[in-house]
Amino acid sequence: MKFFKVHGLGNDFVLFDGRDTEGVDWNALTKKVCDRHTGVGADGTLILLRSAIADVRMRIINADGSEAEMCGNGIRAFARYCFENGVVRGTQFSVETGAGVMKPRIILKNGRVDGVRVDMGEPLLEAADVPVKVDGRAIDLLLSVQDRSFSFSAVRVGVPHTIVFVDPLNEDDVPKYGPLIEHDPLFPERTNVNFVEVLKEDRIKMRTWERGCGCTLACGTGACSAAVACALSGKTGRTVAVEIELGTLLIEWSEADNHVYMTGPAEIVFSGVWNL
Repeated sequence: MKFFKVHGLGNDFVLFDGRDTEGVDWNALTKKVCDRHTGVGADGTLILLRSAIADVRMRIINADGSEAEMCGNGIRAFARYCFENGVVRGTQFSVETGAGVMKPRIILKNGRVDGVRVDMGEPLLEAADVPVKVDGRAIDLLLSVQDRSFSFSAVRVGVPHTIVFVDPLNEDDVPKYGPLIEHDPLFPERTNVNFVEVLKEDRIKMRTWERGCGCTLACGTGACSAAVACALSGKTGRTVAVEIELGTLLIEWSEADNHVYMTGPAEIVFSGVWNL
């Protein structure tokens, strides 16, 4: 079965076209494919499927075999694949995901793909919708894990995100405290954890521990959630450049329609054949 290795700022995936493939246990296959020693190696898989409500459907499966509702870096890479391989027509189209229908737009420069801008929809701000076991909104609260207390906010853009505010950002904190926060009883569906340092009114630095993946080089939904959380607590404006390990994502939280827009690169690296 043919596959494509793709990534968005280092958040990498194996993409399969499953439209004409039957009887595949995608969750079990993902665990094998994503192993970085015995498989292709990736943070997860993206499965292209037909949709009754959008132009195409995208399933996202984490490296541990669990399902994710949405992935910001994944959808940019998925959108580029669909555009360049004639799966869709035009530079703007709709993608069904577990978090609803998303609308990516291909950005062209001199006839080549230069990036992808995605309408990520409206962020969910009420704690019950994230979910977090607190009343109202989970904005600027305190969370104690092991030997540390963190100021945090929780927002859902596609999937649950906890934004932990730190100054300065210590890379060692991500693998140390990330899994503890992910599995904290406060988060009934577990949570993605984004460690954020505010640099300026329009720029933040972020590192992520992803639910079901561990440390990843980038997280698109996390960048969106972090930008919203920073704006809500008055730390930044509504348009923010999010510095991650291999580059920058531009996040805009529109006052006009309350939607979050994410713009960033996407790469198709190589293709191969996986023997079932």
